[in-house]
Amino acid sequence: MALERPYLNVPGTIIFDAEQSRKGYHLNQFCMSLMKADNRARFKANERAYLDEWPMSEEQKRAVLSRDLNRCMASGGNIYFLAKIGATDGKSFQQMAGSMTGMTEEEYRNMMISGGRSIEGNRFVGEDGSAQAHRQPQGAGQRPGAEGGR
Repeated sequence: MALERPYLNVPGTIIFDAEQSRKGYHLNQFCMSLMKADNRARFKANERAYLDEWPMSEEQKRAVLSRDLNRCMASGGNIYFLAKIGATDGKSFQQMAGSMTGMTEEEYRNMMISGGRSIEGNRFVGEDGSAQAHRQPQGAGQRPGAEGGR
């Protein structure tokens, strides 16, 4: 019996639940492998070859190669594991978060310092706030639960 998941209706939010964990297991294990210097060097030398050593979906591999963290999360990636990719690339967590929102690092930092996104228009999918899929760099088709998403 499937569990009810009302949180899928929250815009701009991917909850790392049991389903996401199952879907992203190998993606997240790949990310954890980047904690070892030898693996980071192998990955940077030939990213595709290294990814092909992991039983990840083609979608997950393409998301990693394009450094599309929103797609990585939609395909089961956990942000704390995905941070290993950013660290491998020499990116701060703040730079990564900015890229996920279509903002520069400075814009993202200023938004967070001033309290984050407004809740207005962002309570449910389909409203017109800044966190809605149609206002994000990944577009409506990449949002989990949206048309064309999962």
